Amino acid sequence: MNTGLGSKFKEGKLIRLVTRAWGTVLGLFSNVKAHELHGRDKYFYTPGASQPRLLGFYKGIFPPILAETPKRAVKFFTFEQYKKLLGYASLPPGLAFAVAGLGSGLTEAVVVNPFEVVKVTLQTNRNAFTEQPSSFVQARQIIKTDGLGFQGLNKGLTATLGRHGVFNMVYFGFYFNVKNILPVNKDPNLEFLRKFGIGLVSGTIASIINIPFDVAKSRIQGPQPVPGEIKYRTCFKTMATVYKEEGFLALYKGLVPKIMRLGPGGAVMLLVYEYVYAWLQDTVDRKQHF
Repeated sequence: MNTGLGSKFKEGKLIRLVTRAWGTVLGLFSNVKAHELHGRDKYFYTPGASQPRLLGFYKGIFPPILAETPKRAVKFFTFEQYKKLLGYASLPPGLAFAVAGLGSGLTEAVVVNPFEVVKVTLQTNRNAFTEQPSSFVQARQIIKTDGLGFQGLNKGLTATLGRHGVFNMVYFGFYFNVKNILPVNKDPNLEFLRKFGIGLVSGTIASIINIPFDVAKSRIQGPQPVPGEIKYRTCFKTMATVYKEEGFLALYKGLVPKIMRLGPGGAVMLLVYEYVYAWLQDTVDRKQHF
């Protein structure tokens, strides 16, 4: 029993170290991806502006920070709930993981989309970092000008649904299916590496498959090429337009920083989720025995 607790402690310590290290660069990679999706000269640095170049990489950082906790909570909580519901449908376990992931992604998208609209609007603001409006002011301005609908705070919702739905479907489906196939390692460090490796591949594959939805979302939510004229309206029509005008590879703009962010980041999330879930289960079980 003590050996098991010691193994969990070591694995948890490794998770905390990796989480802290990787968390410091997530915002940077997120904005580098947006930099590629929207264009290279739009908002990171304005000639003649007084702000340091580095701050341009952190434009729009506050909406993701505000959304991160509810976003991750919704992702994993709804995944577990959908997984339980699918238990009554007699689906094969492998398929159940993917469908539960799809459901969690769609639910997550509804929660996170307004934050994404505010984030993209701030990132495409050409003013100096210190001169741009706060997240709350920007949100109020969007609601005042365009409302809460699909042209306002929920602009690009269909693309966000596709982005999160497809990502979570592949992410959870691949991870749990492969994890159940590969044998468990008794050494806590090797077991950590096994789970981290599977999570890394899961996040990478999911990013490659869902990035066309990400490109469409950024085009719809970002500034239109001609002011006053809406060119990018719906998800699949935007994909078709990008493919026709810019070629197939344009649908994969920003892929490298996205993989750098969500490959290791996705692995860390799953490890933290599994470790905390197991710890909570052990805590509940111990209390029930007393």
